[in-house]
Amino acid sequence: MASLLHLSTASTSLLRSSSFASREPRFPLRQGIRCNLIEPLKFDNGKPCIPIITPSEQSFPSFLDSKTHLENSIPNKSRLRIFSGTANPALSQEIACYMGLELGKTKIKRFADGEIYVQLQESVRGCDVYLVQPTCPPANENLMELLIMIDACRRASAKTITAVIPYFGYARADRKTQGRESIAAKLVANLITEAGANRVLACDLHSGQSMGYFDIPVDHVYGQPVILDYLASKTICSDDLVVVSPDVGGVARARAFAKKLSDAPLAIVDKRRHGHNVAEVMNLIGDVKGKVAVMVDDMIDTAGTITKGAALLHQEGAREVYACCTHAVFSPPAIERLSSGLFQEVIITNTIPVSEQNYFPQLTVLSVANLLGETIWRVHDDCSGAFEPYSSLGID
Repeated sequence: MASLLHLSTASTSLLRSSSFASREPRFPLRQGIRCNLIEPLKFDNGKPCIPIITPSEQSFPSFLDSKTHLENSIPNKSRLRIFSGTANPALSQEIACYMGLELGKTKIKRFADGEIYVQLQESVRGCDVYLVQPTCPPANENLMELLIMIDACRRASAKTITAVIPYFGYARADRKTQGRESIAAKLVANLITEAGANRVLACDLHSGQSMGYFDIPVDHVYGQPVILDYLASKTICSDDLVVVSPDVGGVARARAFAKKLSDAPLAIVDKRRHGHNVAEVMNLIGDVKGKVAVMVDDMIDTAGTITKGAALLHQEGAREVYACCTHAVFSPPAIERLSSGLFQEVIITNTIPVSEQNYFPQLTVLSVANLLGETIWRVHDDCSGAFEPYSSLGID
C-alpha cells in the first residue's frame, strides 16, 4: 500500500510538472475574435452604413456595459455555439460579434420542390446551441427552417437547444375572438417544443400570454431599452412629451414606456377594428395639444392603425409625432403610409430585416444585437458571478 501511495504521489507530481499544465488555453478570449461583417447592419434615417466593430471603440448603453465580459473569459465558452438561419443573417452576425464568437457553419438549401435541407458543418455534441431565426415573412418558410435546424441539432447530440426568435410569427393568433378560429400561437409553440427545443428566447411578444403556450422555459426580452436609449439622446424637453398608445390593447405597454421616459403623461387612441388589417380611429383620450407625441407599439404591419392615429394626433394639435415599434413587418402599403409626412421619425429595430426598397427618409433602424447577445450570455452563465440580474435588461 505504501508503494502504491508513493507511485500515485509521484505520478501526480509528474503531471503537474509536465508541459500539459503550462499549455496555452485552447480557446481564445472574446476580444481575440475577429468577425467579418457580411452586410450593412445599422441604418441612420433610411441610409444604411457599415459600422466598424472593434472592441476598443464599441460604445454600448449603460445597461449593456460589456467590459466585464471582455476582461474575463468564460470557462464553459467552448460549449456555446451560435447558428443562424437565413431569415436575418445580419442580426445573427452582430450578435456573434458582440459575444466575441464566430457563427457556426451550416449548409441550408432548398430543393427544386421547395423542401428545406439543413446540415451542421461542425460538431455540437455536448454543446449549448443557440439558433437565431425570426419567423418573419415568409413566415411559413422561416418557421419550417427553424424546426429543421432544431431537429438537426437534436440528432447531432447537442446538450441544450435554445431557439432565439427575435420576431415570433403567428403571435397575433393568441386567442379565439370568433367561433371556429384556430389559436395558431399555441400550435407553433407545440411545434417548436416537439422539434426538440429546450428553451425559447423571444423579443417583444405580441401578448404576454404567449409565454404560457410553451411547455419549456421562455425568456422574454423587451426592445424598449434600445428605443429609450435612442430617445434619451434626442433634445426633447420632458415637459413636452406624451406617450400615446395606438389602441386600447397596448395601454400596458405604453404605460410602462411612459414611466421610463421621465414618467411622461399617457394618451390613448380609441379604435374600432372591422376586420383584419382594417382599422378605424374613433376618439382620443388624453391631451396632446402642443406636445411631442411618441406612439408606441410592438409591431407595424400595414401601418393602418398607427397612421390613422397619427392623423388624429395632428388634428388634436400635436406638434410632432414619433412612431416607435420593435418589429417592422412592413406589409404593403405600409411604406407609403409611413412616408406620407405624418411622422417626424419612425423608429424600429432590426428584429426583422428591412429590405433596401423599404428605406425612406424618416426611418431609423436600431440594433437589438447587444441586447440579445447579453441575454444569451446571462442565460448561458445562469446569471452567475457579478453579473447584473435579468431585470436590468427588462427580461421576464
